[in-house]
Amino acid sequence: MAFPLSRREAVAAIAGAAVARAEKLSRFRLGITTDEIDDDLATACGFIRRFGLEYAEIRNLWGKYNTAQPIEMAHKARAILDDMRIKLAILDTGFFKVPLPPESPEGNRKIDEQFAVLEAAKERAKILGTDKIRIFAFTYKGQKTPNAEPRIAELLKEASRRARGFRLAIENVGESYMWSGADAARILKLVPESNICLTWDPNNAAATGEQSFPDGYKLLDPARIVHVHLRDYRRLPNGKVEWALVGQGEFDHVSQLRALLKAGYKETMSLETHAKIPEGKAAASEASIKGLLERLKQV
Repeated sequence: MAFPLSRREAVAAIAGAAVARAEKLSRFRLGITTDEIDDDLATACGFIRRFGLEYAEIRNLWGKYNTAQPIEMAHKARAILDDMRIKLAILDTGFFKVPLPPESPEGNRKIDEQFAVLEAAKERAKILGTDKIRIFAFTYKGQKTPNAEPRIAELLKEASRRARGFRLAIENVGESYMWSGADAARILKLVPESNICLTWDPNNAAATGEQSFPDGYKLLDPARIVHVHLRDYRRLPNGKVEWALVGQGEFDHVSQLRALLKAGYKETMSLETHAKIPEGKAAASEASIKGLLERLKQV
């Protein structure tokens, strides 16, 4: 026969459940891309702390890409992170998010410009306290350059050499040579350097038509994933995808996160909201982080 709990027992049970939920969420080093909340870093960090999170991903700072801001702004950003007790999960750059330049004097000039971006990123990453730098594997418009992957691999190997001491985490992104999980697996096989890693974005991969989880993910070496982007998408009747608030789309966050934990994943992940609603990007990020936190409890 079950007896009703006393008030003290009920309070203890509620507290115990809260601790259990907190312990469950502590398995995830979760943050949010700050400019998906606000371009002002202090405002974004206040939002992040309001949800009990301890990580941020920085792309834009005060209206400019972080690598385009003077170095003094990186020091200002670090002071804000420290004051808010927030760690930088990964520093975002636009490195190699350009069309693959031709092998010509003009093409070499463009490559040199890209390596200047990498140097700026290294300096800022050191100030901001991370060894992880998000990069790309070149873009294309319409048609891919034939037989481009060996050259891309050589350029990534050169980036690896120039960025010793940092991990360069290539993001699979739309209209790039690394878009799907299959693309990522293929290019990473060509570049076995230990500091060339992956920012896995299963929602981007889904935009190719690939079933990013489980099909795309199972092609990857989980040990090379050092950051994960999370959001949601819905597939339209024409086959294209549109970004959605987490929980209002079709991505299976629970299964993907369970698979990462099973593989021993202990690296960072970020909500990268992207969904647009009339109330604005902060409201979209709030709705999405609430949806994501609910899903984390199920993992």
